[in-house]
Amino acid sequence: MEPRELPLDQVRTLLAVVDEGTFDAAAAALHVTPSAVSQRVKALEQRTGRVLLQRTKPVRPTESGEVLVRFARQLARLERDARGELGMSGAGEPTRVSVAVNADSLATWFLGALTGLPEVFVELRREDEDHTAALLREGLVMAAVTSAPDPVPGCSVRALGRMRYLPVAAPGFAAAHVTGPLAAALARAPVMVFDRVDDFQDGFVRRLGGAGASALRHYVPTSEGFVDAVTAGLGWGMVPEAQAEPRLREGRLVRLGGRESWVDVPLYWQQWKLDSPALVAVAEAVARTAGGVLRLP
Repeated sequence: MEPRELPLDQVRTLLAVVDEGTFDAAAAALHVTPSAVSQRVKALEQRTGRVLLQRTKPVRPTESGEVLVRFARQLARLERDARGELGMSGAGEPTRVSVAVNADSLATWFLGALTGLPEVFVELRREDEDHTAALLREGLVMAAVTSAPDPVPGCSVRALGRMRYLPVAAPGFAAAHVTGPLAAALARAPVMVFDRVDDFQDGFVRRLGGAGASALRHYVPTSEGFVDAVTAGLGWGMVPEAQAEPRLREGRLVRLGGRESWVDVPLYWQQWKLDSPALVAVAEAVARTAGGVLRLP
């Protein structure tokens, strides 16, 4: 055996440990002893000269381990595709593609891309568009809608378009809280925030010349709940144009700062560089749907 070869049984064992979270659980999934699992992982670490796992609970891959976890998932995907083309797939083996997608895309346009995909089942992981690339890097998903234009190692990238966000509030809220210079008003007014890593509203106020949005914050971690909370008058927020426009026409929301006040977020599709028919089908459907909904890149 060449010194630089990666024994596939060891690579698959590493993946099992990461997926199951512990050496004992991986041993049960692989039908081997925990000692055998530990020996395989140690042998792989010796062969690569790298520490591959953080021995925490649950176990997490190191940066080097992420490379091999991603390789293991790609290998499994290619194996399933090859078995399918050879007619060897069992009835209980659906073609599954894992994708990370941000909540606003999921609520406004992404699901439309999945209709009409024959015999492809999608496992979605919801994550902020600034962080979906991390799931790709860790090997947890095969593709992602992301705001990162630079490809993750081993991945290709294509521009999907720009999602426009509008600063909006309920009419009564705007009359009570948004008076005078906009940056100063938004620095005082209650604000809607998706979660504790959401910096979008603060970034908008900084663009206006302020220091950030108010510390009076409501946290609503769903796209639909967020726009409903803004409409209910709990606070102002940056809402996707597709969700805001119907409520603006109905008079349930008003724009803050006029019609020239908006923020565009560029979105990209990143995916593993695999010759996988299922992954190609999903990618083409996503690009086609995004092209009809998002603004041009």
